[in-house]
Amino acid sequence: MTTERLDALAAPDGQAVLAELAALDAAELTGPAGLRLGAQLRARYPTELVVDAFGQAELRAAARAKFARADAMWFTRAGLEQASTEVVAQHRRTRFAGAGAVADLCCGIGGDLLALAADHDVRAVDRDPVHLWMAARNAAAHGLGHRVTTVEADVREVDLTGVDAVFVDPARRAGGRRHRVGESEPPLAWCAALVERVGAVGVKAAPGIDHDLAPPGWEIEFVSVGRELKEAALWSPALAGSRTRATVLPSGAVLQPAPGDAVPVRAPGGYLLDPDPAVTRAGLVAELARATGTWQLDGQIAFLSGDEPVQTPFARTLRVLDSAPWHQKRLPQRLRDLDVGAVDIRRRGLAGDVDALHRTLQRSLTGTRRVTLVMTRLDDRPWALVCSDL
Repeated sequence: MTTERLDALAAPDGQAVLAELAALDAAELTGPAGLRLGAQLRARYPTELVVDAFGQAELRAAARAKFARADAMWFTRAGLEQASTEVVAQHRRTRFAGAGAVADLCCGIGGDLLALAADHDVRAVDRDPVHLWMAARNAAAHGLGHRVTTVEADVREVDLTGVDAVFVDPARRAGGRRHRVGESEPPLAWCAALVERVGAVGVKAAPGIDHDLAPPGWEIEFVSVGRELKEAALWSPALAGSRTRATVLPSGAVLQPAPGDAVPVRAPGGYLLDPDPAVTRAGLVAELARATGTWQLDGQIAFLSGDEPVQTPFARTLRVLDSAPWHQKRLPQRLRDLDVGAVDIRRRGLAGDVDALHRTLQRSLTGTRRVTLVMTRLDDRPWALVCSDL
């Protein structure tokens, strides 16, 4: 895709084609209804225009999971994949409260730009002219075009004079391949060195990033949405609040390191807490245990347990129906005795082929109850807990 072809899509004929395609959902676009409409459209418009419109319509349909106004926005496949989810970008913008102008480096199609421009004048920088074209129009579609200045340049060469804060989303792909965790372009070391020019710096990172890659004094924030770990961000000392942080969206609940006594390790109680992945990646399981009055089943494993039900945004709480050493051959009868008909499997600290086990168990279960089978370790012994939702 080129900016010239995008200009054609943005012109009246292209908009007319996109308007007709907007009536179809993602499945219809690639199914018989899409084929019929495509044939009709090619009889009235240039084939290249129709093909480009179908590609954009499919991306807009996929983007609805990330953006509330996806049908008015512009995307490439790579740009959509790397763009921050709207709820995450809106959360992250709060770190820049009080800043004046902000630079959004490697802005892509503008996922973070849209959130930042709600509060700030933003200098959006990218060396990809297609993504820069899209970022400008995506800002305009949200009524924010007047807050955004686009700069086509390598971010390593851009002038940051007059900028109070920087957010950078370095590419984690190169030449069609994914970088290893911790690799990016520009490199993390370059991103961190931005503090020599602008004190307030945020860097988007992959959620699998090693804690040791964050420079001294920086914070690593792990963010999950609906118990799915979405991404991490590194914050320079001017914006940091602690070494690590777990943020759970959409509630906005935050868990940070806090000193305290060692967490006890004991046998399961009546309830099991499965911490949110942001909590485990941030290394804050002990903080969660102390905050909830629970204990660990094993010193090396993140599952927590207690005698009372716990309501917390930082963990899923399950009721323990059965707790015993792991014996896979006895497991089907154990589940039948509990009237189990459907089982989800949660594994932590215990090896095994979850998919194969699930298929085996489902063939032998005919009961009425749905449970979660937890494969774990108890005091370094293989253990199985059968649990139900509260």
